[in-house]
Amino acid sequence: MRSGILSAALAFLCWGLFPIYFHAIGEVPPVQILAHRVLWSLAFLLVVLAFRRQWGWLAQVRQPRVFWSFVASALLLSTNWLAYIWAVNNGHVIEASLGYFINPLVNIMFGYLILKERLRQVQWGAIAIAALGVGWLTWQSGTVPWIALFLAASFGGYGLLRKTAALGALEGLSFETMVLFPFAAAYVAWLSMSGENAFLNTASDGTRLLLAAAGPITAIPLLLFASGARRIPLSILGLLQYLSPTLQFLLGVWLFHEHFDSKRLVGFLMIWAALALFAGEGLWRSRKRPDRKA
Repeated sequence: MRSGILSAALAFLCWGLFPIYFHAIGEVPPVQILAHRVLWSLAFLLVVLAFRRQWGWLAQVRQPRVFWSFVASALLLSTNWLAYIWAVNNGHVIEASLGYFINPLVNIMFGYLILKERLRQVQWGAIAIAALGVGWLTWQSGTVPWIALFLAASFGGYGLLRKTAALGALEGLSFETMVLFPFAAAYVAWLSMSGENAFLNTASDGTRLLLAAAGPITAIPLLLFASGARRIPLSILGLLQYLSPTLQFLLGVWLFHEHFDSKRLVGFLMIWAALALFAGEGLWRSRKRPDRKA
């Protein structure tokens, strides 16, 4: 249990610190960062797979249903990555964190609409309070928080596809990066021929090293998460997931000094209240089940 909690917490800590990483390579255009993230992630994952001699799953992806489901998940993952990178490097870290605060509630709605899962009254209440929070933020700012909603919806859709996927975390990410590799490689090659490849032409040595580090920076938190998720109850995992957007939010306010006034705080408080209601009800139900068995 302790090692599982530590692994999962480290994963969410790494994800929470991602704004620092992407801000450090902000001199590189977001699409180029995405392309390098795909290339270096695949290189690192292939090394891990070779070390573990874990290749049997390649037979599964020959099945059309498995293949196309991972093509779809790769598309959602890449658009989510690109939107997040753009948000961080354009001063929207706080709104990006809002997207991942909303994400658990989006997962509930997808479960209800697509998987036909039944929602409890408390879950409906949490969704309603979060919707009020989004509505308040829209009214105060005069615009819908599209970045947050897109991040929540794209990652929620990705999670929905991976929920029923035939491959595990390591194998799934490896195949997704394989799907994206030809496009990323062609784009980087075109940039190189046109003299616009920031990695070769304009980036500093430190930025080049950080871009190359995108492989382990992407894969290691995922492996930690997969390891921790197997060892701890979903109720604890659900609570730990809020560590990541909380850190992102704090970085946006304190490190990047993004605008955040009391009116905006009201909307966030509504969404945090919805998450507290959702998480508290789930934790209460998980603790109550053993008593029923007894």
